[in-house]
Amino acid sequence: MNKTVKLILQIALLVLLHRLCLWFAAWSGLPIPANVLGIIVLFALLCTGIVKERHIAEAVDFLFEHLAFFFIPVAVDLMDWGGVFYSYGIALLAAIIISSIIPLWVVGFIVQALYKEDKSCSKP
Repeated sequence: MNKTVKLILQIALLVLLHRLCLWFAAWSGLPIPANVLGIIVLFALLCTGIVKERHIAEAVDFLFEHLAFFFIPVAVDLMDWGGVFYSYGIALLAAIIISSIIPLWVVGFIVQALYKEDKSCSKP
């Protein structure tokens, strides 16, 4: 099969999955965004083998290669928010730093606790 056709079909599969999750999220009223629901569903489909990695590999590679282009509109939109960053820059920076450090600490403590628990279980 032609590589371009394969890429288009794989992207179409991902778009179809996204549209189904959009519909399901709206229909069910779940408080989960359709994008997050789509990732969960795709993960479940990959884990169960219903969708194989080869069914989406080229589309995923293509989208990862061009990921930076998806952030251009966000970066351009942030230029309109200069006043907010000027007024609340210190608070925003503090929030970013704190919200980055806390999860790292929590994960570190959890991993250490699990590691200690695993070592204590393996003692004869």
